[in-house]
Amino acid sequence: MKRSRRSAGFNLAFLDIMACGLGAMVLVFILVKFDASDSDAESNHLIEEVQLLESKQVKLQQMLDQLHNVSQSETEKIKKLEENLALIKQEFAQKELNLNNKKRELVSLKNSIATSAIRQKSDLIQDDRGGEENYLIGLKVEGQRIVLLVDSSASMTDEKLLNIIKRKNSSIQNKKQGPKWLRTKKIARWFLARAPKKSQLSIIAFNDSIHYLGKSKWLSVTTDEVLNDFYKELDSIVPSGATNLYKGLQAVSRLNATDLYIITDGLPTAGGSNYTHVNPLSECSSLLGKSKSISGECRVELFRQSINDASLTGLKINIILLPIEGDPDAVNEYWSWAAATGGLVISPAENWP
Repeated sequence: MKRSRRSAGFNLAFLDIMACGLGAMVLVFILVKFDASDSDAESNHLIEEVQLLESKQVKLQQMLDQLHNVSQSETEKIKKLEENLALIKQEFAQKELNLNNKKRELVSLKNSIATSAIRQKSDLIQDDRGGEENYLIGLKVEGQRIVLLVDSSASMTDEKLLNIIKRKNSSIQNKKQGPKWLRTKKIARWFLARAPKKSQLSIIAFNDSIHYLGKSKWLSVTTDEVLNDFYKELDSIVPSGATNLYKGLQAVSRLNATDLYIITDGLPTAGGSNYTHVNPLSECSSLLGKSKSISGECRVELFRQSINDASLTGLKINIILLPIEGDPDAVNEYWSWAAATGGLVISPAENWP
């Protein structure tokens, strides 16, 4: 009986052990199966991550390449900018050097001006007040062949008729010192100083005769020597006699001039030798030798006849008209004549030039 129970107990224990072993094997298989599936999933996950990283690496490499290209381009730009900047600095330095040189030259010029008197060779006319009159508004000395006709009659010594009569009977020096004659010479000097150097110039003084100034009828005012010759001859003239505009204009008509400038103080008082037979001049007693005076009406007719006989076609005429008593028609007559030629009549102020 005892043996039977032992044998039964052993069998049960063995079976229990086998069952436990079998269960353990099953468990191992279950675990192995679970680990295998999990490993595949993990492997797939890792592969995906690797692919993603590779993709990111490619993108990063592309970005790096782009950045490298951009960096290289920017480096080249920076290099060019640096080169341009260097050139600008060089130019700035040169300009600064030039500016400093100009400043030194300006300082030197100012010092030179301050320590030396400036003489204008193109303008030698000095005003009595110590200054210099440069311009007369509206009047410009111009032309290719210019004639300056200067009235040197007795009336050019003064504005007042009484003073003119007194000087007629005075000395030569007193006539030459007449205030209007001194002014006439200053106007002539003003004119000569502004005559174009490329132009030809002829100067004629007229009263009851004509006198050419200078060494020839046509001269170019190119040197001080030529000007001084004109001035000397002008200073030698003694204002006297009648105002014979006819003779002056006849002399001009023979010169083939382009521009005429006249310095006078009024209408003429004498004319051509045949004017005693010309109507209405035949009624002028002064032309017939029956009177020492001439009326305003006769002076107007004498003026018109003189310019008509001269036939100065195509000639531009400008008049500098100085004042005198008793000749109110002069301005209108001279103005009509000058305007018809495109010229001017200027009646300057007392302090000019």
